[in-house]
Amino acid sequence: MAIIRLNNIDLIYEIQNERRFKDIFVPYKGFNNNLIGSNKIQALKNLNISINDGDKLGIVGHNGAGKSSLLKLIAGIYPPTSGELQVEGRIASLFELATGFEMEASGWDNIYLRGLMLGETPKSIRAKTQGIAEFSELGEYLNVPVKYYSSGMFMRLAFSISTAVEPDILLLDEVVAAGDAKFLKKAHLRMKELMDTVKILVFVTHSMASLKDFCNKCIWLNNGQIQMMGTPEEVSKAYLEHQGV
Repeated sequence: MAIIRLNNIDLIYEIQNERRFKDIFVPYKGFNNNLIGSNKIQALKNLNISINDGDKLGIVGHNGAGKSSLLKLIAGIYPPTSGELQVEGRIASLFELATGFEMEASGWDNIYLRGLMLGETPKSIRAKTQGIAEFSELGEYLNVPVKYYSSGMFMRLAFSISTAVEPDILLLDEVVAAGDAKFLKKAHLRMKELMDTVKILVFVTHSMASLKDFCNKCIWLNNGQIQMMGTPEEVSKAYLEHQGV
């Protein structure tokens, strides 16, 4: 069984460098509404969401609405500032794929280490290692420390490892760049397979067509709060009308 529960969740970021805080956050539309101090921003406000087996939840909203913050909270990257978060089931996160890599280690070593971090056992990740290597198409470069990889090579390896896990819950940001056109086609096919087979999908997207194709529920985030919750058809219609489309 897979479950995600958010009860009265708040998430507040504290930025230590006030000048950097102003440079990063103030210019973006919508962020002024979230400022709660000279160096704090409330990324998520009083969220109440229940996601169960079989749910495919789409998330829409403008840049800075809190979509990525919500994915990171569910993934355990950020703990909630207040409220209760319950997550049951193995998670695969297809965003910030590079987290947890050892830059001085080889590609082979990172397959093993990253696999353990994603919840594999030593036995299970060893069984998957050759398949991951073949999918990545990196060949002899797997013998090289990943600090020497190009950005495209690094993303290939990260994507190949992350999608080899058999998750209950898939957290997906639609913007995944993993190499050249040939590899991207293969990557998109693998993502679609994962989206079809997982117990729970949480999918951040700007594509209303993808929202309707893959999701049975949808929320519209605005300034860290739920503006609307409903079917993909209902929410996408309201969101597009609000955007003037």
